[in-house]
Amino acid sequence: MAFDEQLLENIRSLKLLILDVDGVLTDGKVILDDTGREIKHFDVRDGHGLKMLMRYGIEVVFLTGRRSSVVEYRACDLGVVEVYQGVKNKLEMYDEIVEKKNIAGAQAAYMGDDIIDIPFMRRVGFSIAVADAANEVKEIADYVTEKSGGRGAVREVCDLILKLQGKWEEVAEKYELP
Repeated sequence: MAFDEQLLENIRSLKLLILDVDGVLTDGKVILDDTGREIKHFDVRDGHGLKMLMRYGIEVVFLTGRRSSVVEYRACDLGVVEVYQGVKNKLEMYDEIVEKKNIAGAQAAYMGDDIIDIPFMRRVGFSIAVADAANEVKEIADYVTEKSGGRGAVREVCDLILKLQGKWEEVAEKYELP
């Protein structure tokens, strides 16, 4: 994987990872039972990757166009405190988030999977598409994961960021990795 120097600098200075939910944190499937209760599948390794990322100083935000109590529950379980649901204009929300956090756009990353994410992805310092994203999304992304949404793509990105920020040795030491 070869990144140009500007993109490497953006990744090294990241302070925030913003994630779409359906198709990124999940496989994009929505399961409804006969009472209308929604069920989603989340990958536990993705969750652990997010916890590691937050432990090493990168904030995580969930941003989704849908509303689901399952997303709130998952965010709480992981310690993600900022969750924006039912967002119809992700670009406006992006502006609010970076202003609220007082960071430059280059210090934010966004991970998406569908064409609604493209305007957002063009504004951040590091844009990521999952392997099974729409082709138009993969074409404009700085990085396309090897893993699909809901199947380890988020963990892949968390590990990549930690490695490029020089924090992986500390992670490896903590977990006694080879």
